[in-house]
Amino acid sequence: MIKVVVVDDSAFMRKALSTMLEKDPGISVVATARNGEEGLEQIRAHSPDVVTLDIEMPRMDGLTALRHIMMEMPRPVLMISSLTVEGAESTLKALELGAVDFIPKQLSKVSLDIVKIEDNLRAKVKEIARRKFRAPRASRATTAKTAAAQDAGPVVKPSGKTQLRDVVAIGVSTGGPPAMQKILSALPQDFPAAILVAQHMPAAFTGPFAKRLDGVSKIAVKEAEHGEKLLAGTAYIAPGGRHLSLAQKVSHKEVVVADEPAEALYKPSANVLFESVAQGVGRRALGVVLTGMGSDGLEGMRLLKEKQGKALAQDDASCVVYGMPKAIVDAGLADDIVDVEYMAGAIMNNLYNP
Repeated sequence: MIKVVVVDDSAFMRKALSTMLEKDPGISVVATARNGEEGLEQIRAHSPDVVTLDIEMPRMDGLTALRHIMMEMPRPVLMISSLTVEGAESTLKALELGAVDFIPKQLSKVSLDIVKIEDNLRAKVKEIARRKFRAPRASRATTAKTAAAQDAGPVVKPSGKTQLRDVVAIGVSTGGPPAMQKILSALPQDFPAAILVAQHMPAAFTGPFAKRLDGVSKIAVKEAEHGEKLLAGTAYIAPGGRHLSLAQKVSHKEVVVADEPAEALYKPSANVLFESVAQGVGRRALGVVLTGMGSDGLEGMRLLKEKQGKALAQDDASCVVYGMPKAIVDAGLADDIVDVEYMAGAIMNNLYNP
């Protein structure tokens, strides 16, 4: 039985989330709380497997409560976030502090919109609960491996090797924002390839997400715009709710942002991105699959490998959810399986021969 504590200042939200979660016989909401202070008391009393945590609450807000949780009793926390720019910025901060993911909610017509998250909510709670939780770096003991990562030094271009790849395509979902920040912030300013990122994320979030990444990275990071020229040393984040792909022109590579294919399960879709990169540049591409639920990216990566591109997958231990990378690994498509701590270096090295 998965034990959950729901923390939200809205009585309606507490009831709605509890009802949705307990439709699964394997989930029990053991307590609810109206603010961060009550939430901490209930977490101490019940030691739940997962906590859902609202951000805007009286007495103690969600970010303050999250800091206490991660310092005192680290465990998986799902943020309940409004789909606004302010909500996006607060949620991204929560993910930096150690929350594993978020569930979006609408501020208007809540009784109708909240039902849309029902299946996703239960799936995320079940998936996250069965994973071994990795607390943020400051909250977990330093092992030999993490110490080595801290002391690995800057990521640099290999000397004496020929660059073979100039496009990096990344597919990522649950647990993605901290992973993307870790990777992009480690790349050097003269990174010699363009990066295209399909991160499953609501439309209101991708602009603030790109801005936050740009602020902590030496390379440029921006929300992708249709028709712009693809440049080395720049990462393009797919706008939420739209697909990102690449078009190879006669003299340059171009960013494509589109609504089609409309039937794709995810928007943006890692499959759509990988397939376009495979068709556009083939062996000059490196595909990277990071943490996430499901198998988005599998078929696109299969095509990329057929076109002689290379593929990296995040390893099981460093994923929040080992779904998307596992699909690549199980299909035998991954050229290497890499801890997220080392992924920036692995990406750089795989741009070059052999």
